[in-house]
Amino acid sequence: MATTNLETLTAAFTDIETITDPNQVAKLSQDYHTFSPVLVPKLAGKVGDIVVRPSNEAEVIKVASICAELRIPVTVRGAGTGNYGQCVPMHGGVILDMTKMQEILWVKPGIARVQAGAKLAALDKKARESGWEMRMAPSTYRTATIGGFIAGGSGGIGSIQYGLLGDRGNLLALRVVTLEDEPRIIELRGDEVQKVNHAWGINGIITEVEIPLAPAYPWAEVIVTFDDFMTAAKFGQSLGNADGMIKKIISIFASPIPQYFSPLQQYIPDGTHAALLMVAEPSLEFLPGLVQQYGGQITYQKPAQEAGKGLNLAEFTWNHTTLHARTVDTSITYLQSIFPADKGLELVEELYHYFGDEVMMHLEFIRVNGRVIPAALQLVRYTTEARLNEIIHYHEAKGVFIANPHTYIIEDGGRKVIDPEQLKFKEMVDPYGLMNPGKSKVLSAEF
Repeated sequence: MATTNLETLTAAFTDIETITDPNQVAKLSQDYHTFSPVLVPKLAGKVGDIVVRPSNEAEVIKVASICAELRIPVTVRGAGTGNYGQCVPMHGGVILDMTKMQEILWVKPGIARVQAGAKLAALDKKARESGWEMRMAPSTYRTATIGGFIAGGSGGIGSIQYGLLGDRGNLLALRVVTLEDEPRIIELRGDEVQKVNHAWGINGIITEVEIPLAPAYPWAEVIVTFDDFMTAAKFGQSLGNADGMIKKIISIFASPIPQYFSPLQQYIPDGTHAALLMVAEPSLEFLPGLVQQYGGQITYQKPAQEAGKGLNLAEFTWNHTTLHARTVDTSITYLQSIFPADKGLELVEELYHYFGDEVMMHLEFIRVNGRVIPAALQLVRYTTEARLNEIIHYHEAKGVFIANPHTYIIEDGGRKVIDPEQLKFKEMVDPYGLMNPGKSKVLSAEF
């Protein structure tokens, strides 16, 4: 890999916004991998040489051409809300910040096309003007970009209804710029999008995205408390299985997790276990009966017309849970798990009792292959990396799938292996191996 001095690089990117201030460059070389005490030392000091902020596709092509010619590594970033170090540059080079490319190109019934730097919240707001909304989003949707979500995310709020981002039909098209001597624009449609989906920006610069939309519902927010954790979990499963009820979030928290949610504490008595829900208002009438069946108490309810005012329950769910917990206790970290459909709650119960307070249970119900199952972002009281690995291996031995958030290597995280189709595509679009190098075992060997 070539080493090029800053003056040469800055001169090469005339007419495109660049940032060379070391503090700003360092800041834009980071993400939320700080949630992991394992990743912090491994990624310490990894910074780019320069940040480049294109405002259109022509500028992206110019950057790609220069970097290919000079053999400069390129790390693409959106808002930097990822947790795996996806946008931390392992080999310096150019940080390609896509946040200026935020145009919503069009919204039609059930479908939208946007530039990669568009914020999820902005797209959702625009879609709602015509009665549609995004199918799913991470809990960071206020700041996250669509390109970052596709490159580094996997699902979130809405996955109880629509499954995961990688499921067939949840991503319609991607437009990418290659990192060749003469960069090309490639449009991937249908199943072809999987060549770039969740690949951490190693195989093409995403410039535009086309996604399906969902009918927009008025969402009510509800907190239900329970005296017993497994009863809360069974309630969550039962609500998830109620196909006639439309919901967006079913999050279940074992005590003491709700104690980390200081703005919600008045609604969740100490020692109780909580369900945070987003339910479509037409389905709300059926909730009290289900809550009563499981002996729960509805302690908070906000109608859809007050959405956006005051508390926002979505921002206590998914990985925002970890954020709130770490605000109180920085030694807390987390896992990402999916329980097998055939014995989901049995295993939840077994592991809940086995680990006790060391691994605090936080369930997020999602739909996978047509079945509602518990996924989890358990909070872990961290002691050592060896102990964390023991906890992970114990889960895996029981049949729980762990998408390990304590590695910056794609294969060791959620993927386990890189899709051969992605590798083939990578060879074509990035012949010099310059895109986010160091994030894959297979590719690092080549780099």
